[in-house]
Amino acid sequence: MAAVQGMVDWKRKPINKDKHGGTIASLFIHFLVVMTNITFIGNVFNMVTYFRQTMHMDVGRSSATATNVIGVSCAFALVGGFFTDSYITRFTGILIAGPIEFLGYVLLALQAHLPSLKPPVCEMSEQFSNCKQVRGYNAVVLYIGLYLVAFGEGCFRANLASLGGDQFDDDDPIELEQKSSFFNWYTFSVSLGGLIGVTLLVWIQGNRGWDLAFTLAAGLTLLGVVVVASGFSFYRNLIPIGSPLTRMLQVLVAAYRKRKLPFPEMDEEIYLEYSKENNVGEILLHTKGLAWLDKASISDGKTGDWYLCSVSQVEEIKIVIRMLPVFLSSMICYIPMTLVQTLTIQQGGTMNTKLGAIHVPPASLFVIPIVFQLVMLVIYDRAFVPFARRITGCPTGISHLQRVAVGLIAIIIATILGAVIEKKRKGVAEDHGLLDSGSPVPMSVMWLSLQFFATGIVDVMAFVGLLEFFNTEVSRGMKSLGTAMFYCNLGLASLLGSVLVDVVNKVSRHGGIGWLEGNNLNRDYLDRFYWFLTILGLVAFLNYLYWARRYTYRQHNRAATS
Repeated sequence: MAAVQGMVDWKRKPINKDKHGGTIASLFIHFLVVMTNITFIGNVFNMVTYFRQTMHMDVGRSSATATNVIGVSCAFALVGGFFTDSYITRFTGILIAGPIEFLGYVLLALQAHLPSLKPPVCEMSEQFSNCKQVRGYNAVVLYIGLYLVAFGEGCFRANLASLGGDQFDDDDPIELEQKSSFFNWYTFSVSLGGLIGVTLLVWIQGNRGWDLAFTLAAGLTLLGVVVVASGFSFYRNLIPIGSPLTRMLQVLVAAYRKRKLPFPEMDEEIYLEYSKENNVGEILLHTKGLAWLDKASISDGKTGDWYLCSVSQVEEIKIVIRMLPVFLSSMICYIPMTLVQTLTIQQGGTMNTKLGAIHVPPASLFVIPIVFQLVMLVIYDRAFVPFARRITGCPTGISHLQRVAVGLIAIIIATILGAVIEKKRKGVAEDHGLLDSGSPVPMSVMWLSLQFFATGIVDVMAFVGLLEFFNTEVSRGMKSLGTAMFYCNLGLASLLGSVLVDVVNKVSRHGGIGWLEGNNLNRDYLDRFYWFLTILGLVAFLNYLYWARRYTYRQHNRAATS
């Protein structure tokens, strides 16, 4: 029987690697990932429509509310990750988050169904501006429902990927390969759920009503949690070992208190083999660099959590500090990606969206990149990784940061394609005298499939690479926070993207309107904005390469604990 230190089964007994964890355990997790992404992606992508048509919010308020839900879910990922790393298991965190998200959808379903919980119906579109926006008690019900959903989704994001990663032992070469494959299939599950959400759930919203859509979302969330709960006997659960934030703060305080102590002449005499060497969930060996933190583990006769820290504890905060440049540089690189996704949909809304006899609504254009992602993820995991592994000897085929780099290059390609296609679209509009018309430009929306293909590569490479990087590199005692860092990376990139649009509009006004301020895309300068994003993406990518080439993976700094 093989065991992994710090891992227990549902009875809190040491796990048996032959019975617990592995691919079988991860299947339950994949199911919930599909369910929660059907509901969250399917609702969030079209939520502005609900706010506008049913809750009668104005454009600014409806857009801000939808953006806030996404942002709050990222913030709650940090909260959920902190508590599961510190006090409860990740499995327990999922079981708590599920009913909370379920309750949120139930509240939204009741509000969408009961006339007394929403503003009066406005029949005439020309009177829409005079409709009463949701307010008072009804607004309270709406925001409680939305933020309960955001809380549950945030906890899911922090813990599902982390619990899945826990099912594989990093010190076992075979399981390390399986772990890399898990993150590919995790992203496949996200994409599959998104595909069903933007097709089935969006159709139900438009044709059967939002009350039925929210009810279905509640049912799917509950089903997913029940399925995950049914796999309790298969999971490897990491025993919570206390707050990682407290541990890192202890290192900072201890290092400051002993800042004037000299280092011993012999390196091996610097660090005390302290009794809490496993207080980060594993043994981390001493590394060079950031020497000022090493003073936290110099023994001068005094003891105490806030005066003397273990080597592993010091190395834990070193890992986080070394990851910060990658976090910031990749976040800047992702800013164009968050804008390309929304801008491409706006381009599609002005083009011929008929495919033969089928009319494709602009919101459903997200199906194109999702289908690309599903196909490419299978090819990457089943064909490319085994091939690359034979050449590089790397269990993941190529390193995490190399994979991210390929995705970031695809972002630049997407912005270049966006600029070229937008220039062509405006040329077609001008040739047909449609620059000031609201009529669709006689140019097939399938031209945008080139951009969507590039964004699909981004998600297959950069999304998965960053997710695996943040989850794998942090210590075993803060995996959920590592995953939450990834989602905060995307959330901050989205927020900065919105700020960037405002800044560009102000700078480009020159007494008129900014590049993206008009109501007519044919008269805007979206092509110029795409070229600006290309330059930004290229500069950001070079900055990312600088930090990525200097990053040392922590696999070189881990002692076997099994």
